[in-house]
Amino acid sequence: MTTATMPVATVDHQRHYVRARNWLLDGLTLSSGAVDAISFLALGKVFTAFMTGNIAFLGMALASQTGTNAYGVMPPRVISVLASMAGFAVGIYTATRIAGKPAGHAVKQSASAVWSHRTTVALGISLFLHLSFAAIWYVTGARPGDTAIPVLLAVWAGAMGMQSAAVRRLEVGGIFTTAATATFIFLFSNLVDFRMSSDERRRMWGIIISLVIGATAGGLLLIHAPVYAPMFTLVVTAFVVVMAARVFRDRDEARETRLAA
Repeated sequence: MTTATMPVATVDHQRHYVRARNWLLDGLTLSSGAVDAISFLALGKVFTAFMTGNIAFLGMALASQTGTNAYGVMPPRVISVLASMAGFAVGIYTATRIAGKPAGHAVKQSASAVWSHRTTVALGISLFLHLSFAAIWYVTGARPGDTAIPVLLAVWAGAMGMQSAAVRRLEVGGIFTTAATATFIFLFSNLVDFRMSSDERRRMWGIIISLVIGATAGGLLLIHAPVYAPMFTLVVTAFVVVMAARVFRDRDEARETRLAA
């Protein structure tokens, strides 16, 4: 059944669920922006969500083993970069096993595929990694040593990897919540032919703005309340999980009622 042939009430519900999904994606992006800001500023200039940057840092770190550059700028430690990349990879693998791979275009047209229950489950499990990070961070007094930093990077990168794979399950074009490169490409390539709908543009601008706000919030917390900085990402992600479970549980119950009727 296409959108054009759906009853008006069904189309309205579909739009409501899509708006809710977009707000939840903004919330996840808010969280990842703070995560990257805190990890970069406090954990040896290594990202836990933006793997493109880490791959570049790995090359820089390997090059630095041959000598000191003329500018006196030291890249991140190799072990820290590898710990973050490994954690992210494990997170992706774990969440993909839980949430599954994207369902494909045909299934995506169904109202029941706006937000997968498995996506909520994967994000819920990632909360344990956020909580673990916060606990280690608190125990170290927000000043982790060289031994604790790779562990923290791996844990938080694991959470970000799970988030990335869970969101990918939704198959929303140009949206990844842990990086804005694809969003930039989609958004500004649209200036050539303007084929993108106004809803799509709003969704992509929401991701970019959320990333900036999240990074700002993470930086401010790290400056003014460093011990509690990780709590922002934990609370925001937990809120997304709770809202997703509530909003899309109602959708599933309504769908089951219609099928039974």
